[in-house]
Amino acid sequence: MSDKVTPYKDSNLGKKEQVTQMFDRISKDYDGLNRVISFGADIHWRKKVVAILKDKKPKNIMDIATGTGDLAINLVKTGANKIVGVDISPGMLEVGKKKIAERNLGKKVEMLVGDGENLPFDDDSFDAITVAFGVRNFEDLEKGLSEIYRVLKPKGTFVVLETSVPTKTPYKQGYYFYTKHILPKIGKLFSRDRSAYSYLSKSAAVFPYGEHFNNILNKIGFIGIENKPQTFGVASIYVATK
Repeated sequence: MSDKVTPYKDSNLGKKEQVTQMFDRISKDYDGLNRVISFGADIHWRKKVVAILKDKKPKNIMDIATGTGDLAINLVKTGANKIVGVDISPGMLEVGKKKIAERNLGKKVEMLVGDGENLPFDDDSFDAITVAFGVRNFEDLEKGLSEIYRVLKPKGTFVVLETSVPTKTPYKQGYYFYTKHILPKIGKLFSRDRSAYSYLSKSAAVFPYGEHFNNILNKIGFIGIENKPQTFGVASIYVATK
């Protein structure tokens, strides 16, 4: 399944190029804005991802769409020997590298420019792979998930943290009001890129979540798929095994 939602209506560029440029532009604002728009809940969600993987005791982990490295840095707490963060945005990675250096984590966490749909790793390379708020930015969702499946070791764990849409009243109505009317205004107030957070809310709204995303993971070949809605369903954690 391809998700062709793009942040800018530029017919000369594909979604991948537009997403790269967008995240480069907002890289310095990204962490602070995430705290604001999620009311700090994103910190709690990442801790849950870490807790899930800590029980699995992975030796090496890849964090795709690592951005500024928030999840990659937290994954050190799993006890893994090596965490590799991959992202298509050099601007986001530069912010992440500074955070890693400040925490003296350079020996544990490596940040690489890379495309999640064309990963520069051999088959069966990683014990665990994570993606936080990144799968909806794939130009071709099934291609990206197939690449993840390829480089994940047999019996390895795949964990996705992604936005979703609440299904129960009144949370569903509140979510739509917030993402349509409030979120873009926050982006305009705090971000140098006024279109970026409009895109993020729109891409979240059209992304397949819940059972729909479970079915796509199953189609790719993942097994043992679990969907764990978070905070009334505004985000979900998906756990799957190769």
